[in-house]
Order: sequence, then C-alpha cells, then structure tokens
Amino acid sequence: MDNVNPLIDVRDVWMSFAGKDPGQPVHVLEHVSFDVRAGEFVCIVGPSGCGKSTMLNILGGFLKETRGTVRVEGAPVAGPDPGRIFVFQENGVFPWLTVEENIGFGLLQRPHAERAERVQHYLQLVGLSGFGRSYPRELSGGMRQRVEIARALAAEARVLYMDEPFGALDFLTRLKMRSDLVRIWQAEHKTVLFVTHDIEEAVQLADRVLVMSRRPATVQAEVVIDLPRPRDLDSPGYLERRDRIFSLMGMDAHGGGELR
Repeated sequence: MDNVNPLIDVRDVWMSFAGKDPGQPVHVLEHVSFDVRAGEFVCIVGPSGCGKSTMLNILGGFLKETRGTVRVEGAPVAGPDPGRIFVFQENGVFPWLTVEENIGFGLLQRPHAERAERVQHYLQLVGLSGFGRSYPRELSGGMRQRVEIARALAAEARVLYMDEPFGALDFLTRLKMRSDLVRIWQAEHKTVLFVTHDIEEAVQLADRVLVMSRRPATVQAEVVIDLPRPRDLDSPGYLERRDRIFSLMGMDAHGGGELR
C-alpha cells in the first residue's frame, strides 16, 4: 500500500440538497475528510440516512459535492469512470444475458479469445464454474451477486464501490459472501470502499472502519481492524473493535441504546 499518496483523497467535503422550502437546503454531509490507500479494504458505517451512500455517489462521479475536494487516483472526480465500478444491493446483472455474457459485457472490444479466457478466469474465481450458460433467473441471490462482482473485476476495475451489496441476502448467504469477497480481494488486490449498516460485517471485512455521525454527517472516528484473516469472531480483539464501533454509534453489541 502507498502510504504517501492515497488512491482516494476526500478533504472537507460538504453536500446539501434543495429542500421542500425554498432557501432551506437539506445538509447531508459536512467536514468529511478521509483517505483510502491502494489495495485497502475500507468500510463506512453510520446511522441509517446519514449520507453513506451519498458519499459513495460523490466518489463515483454521480453527484457533485457542494464544497470540498474529492480526488481519486490523483485527479479530481469529474464523472463516472470505467475503472471504478459500483456493486449495489439491488442486483444489476442483465436478466436477458447468460452469466458468461454478463461477465464479458465490459470486454466486447477485446478479441474473442482474450474475452473468453478472462470470463472463464473470473467464473472460476467467484465460484461459478459450470454456470456460465445459466441465466440470472436460474441463480440464487448470492450467485447473482457473484456475477456482478465478476463482471466488475473482468472489466479491470481498479476500485470497487460497494453499497450494501449483501443487504438483501439471508444470514448464511451473507456469511459465505463475506468470506468469498475477502478471498477475491486478496487474490485481485483491488481497492474496495464498502458501505454497510452491519457493524459485524464491517469488522469481519475491513482494514479500517470509518464511523459516520448522524446527519449532517462527518467522519467521527476511524477504527483500525489490524486482525489476521480469516477472522475469529469470538476473539477478544474482534469483540473489542466491534464493541468500540457500537459504542461510537450510541449502542451496545446487543442493539440496545439509541443512535446519537
């Protein structure tokens, strides 16, 4: 990781939207500053509606910050970039294409042999060998999310912006997808910025967790998760970091308390 020049650099970002009443804007973000180094896995957590997804959309070039600076790969974000791909909770695979066609969608300008080789590589990487000719309707929710991740990787995305990608999955499938995502991230060395409302998920996945406050939100704390992978969910180090994040959000580990 490059500790000198972060891949993602956010400095004093503010974001406001027009309110229902003229002259009364809705302030969503203020004084947001953080960075992400190349190859790092960073999670963002915070109260519902605090602006986590808004921040991700600013980084992706879909929204323009009201104030502040956002630089990715050394340049200001001017709009969406094919090297920085979103993976959403609501699955974005094309239902009329097969798994292979979905994964190869961003490679249509490549020679056929190269495209086929990359598709097979990522089919295997995400554990979908044998399903290449299946259609999304024939797959489980977790398998469709694997297709979306494979499509992003095959298109040579350098940065993955993931907005609660496992939120619609059942508990056991989420656990498996977390494990698979860590394995894929370790193999591919991509930079991942992952928004989640699930504190357990964040501590299982991340190198660092950024904890956002209530709206208008800022980054109120950074929690370093310097634990070996795969993570022991009963270890004192895991529980200490998990409980610290719960405390920062005004809750206990059993969901008690109120968000501040």
